Amino acid sequence: MEMKICTQAKGRPREFDVDEALAAALRIFWSKGYEGASLTELTHAMGITKPSLYAAFGNKEQLFRKALDLYEREKLAYTRAALDEPTLRAVAERFLRGALAMQCSDCEPRGCLGVISSVACGDEAEAIREEVIARRVSSRQAIIDRFEKGKADGDLPPDADATALTNYLMTVLQGMAVQASAGAKREELECVVDMTLAMWPGR
Repeated sequence: MEMKICTQAKGRPREFDVDEALAAALRIFWSKGYEGASLTELTHAMGITKPSLYAAFGNKEQLFRKALDLYEREKLAYTRAALDEPTLRAVAERFLRGALAMQCSDCEPRGCLGVISSVACGDEAEAIREEVIARRVSSRQAIIDRFEKGKADGDLPPDADATALTNYLMTVLQGMAVQASAGAKREELECVVDMTLAMWPGR
């Protein structure tokens, strides 16, 4: 459902679509990271004034958290679907090919918003860095739990380490994101996906 907000700017009400403005902010954060995105760039992309941004979203940190929620809800939907795959190899493949499609899309910035923002190092960005890391920890645990279940179901060798395998998968995914943001070609990343799946243990 479309939601609009009216805010006061120079004595006149200003109307804008909150969802569209948030999507525009997400693209700026995604391409520049939290620290690299200035309020001027954000408000210009969103088509609003700074007072309107503060009234609708709070400060820059709160705006980023809302943008991160949108990113996870829309751009990372494949990660939730991956956990429902019937085999662990299918889980891994859904993660890898979903990441490949998202990171190499012609319609969006390249790379991963979480990876870009987790390397923020300024004092202002410390809370954001901690937020991104906390979300990553939660996602990592969900994968470990799924791998443990698969191991119990006989989908992995008895001596397989579900935690180590999760760390391996996440390292590959993060590496793909870094390479994508650095301009790696799709076919290069497809080779990474194929090699990872070729070495995957179990069925």
